[in-house]
Amino acid sequence: MKLKPADYLTLLRIILTPVCVAFLFLPIAHREWIAAGVFILAALTDGLDGYIARVRNESTPFGKSFDPLADKILIGSALYSLFMLGKVSGWVVLVIFGREILITILRPLAKKKGISVGAGIWGKIKTFTQIIAIIMIILSLPGAEIMLYTAVFFTVFSGIDYLRKWSGIFKPED
Repeated sequence: MKLKPADYLTLLRIILTPVCVAFLFLPIAHREWIAAGVFILAALTDGLDGYIARVRNESTPFGKSFDPLADKILIGSALYSLFMLGKVSGWVVLVIFGREILITILRPLAKKKGISVGAGIWGKIKTFTQIIAIIMIILSLPGAEIMLYTAVFFTVFSGIDYLRKWSGIFKPED
């Protein structure tokens, strides 16, 4: 399998994830700023890989499979690390992880029934608010908790939106 430029950005996001997590836990000066910088760089690859793939018309099976997985790895690892550091409540992690697991399980079922499985606007808003909340929490910025609750709201809302759009997967076949 030959990787395209956008695929390398997806791989970079996966590679940067443990680097970000390591800086969150390392006993060094300014670790939060370094971790936030790495997280921001990784998050920027999310939008950039999609943009490059669209502009160059280079959608690949690797990108279709690993781009959403890379997002889940980055956000999930950061959230779980922040939970371990006592900066995020367990229920927040459970809600966000639960939504991701549910949608990941249902996506192939929807595809099998011919229902569109592309990311919608609410999923993009969910990801954006999660990224902003994580950055704010890493840096202990004012308003971080409000942003986190906003991210939880959009996480739940986008999950409900998917379930509404994919309601046909629950109907028995004729």
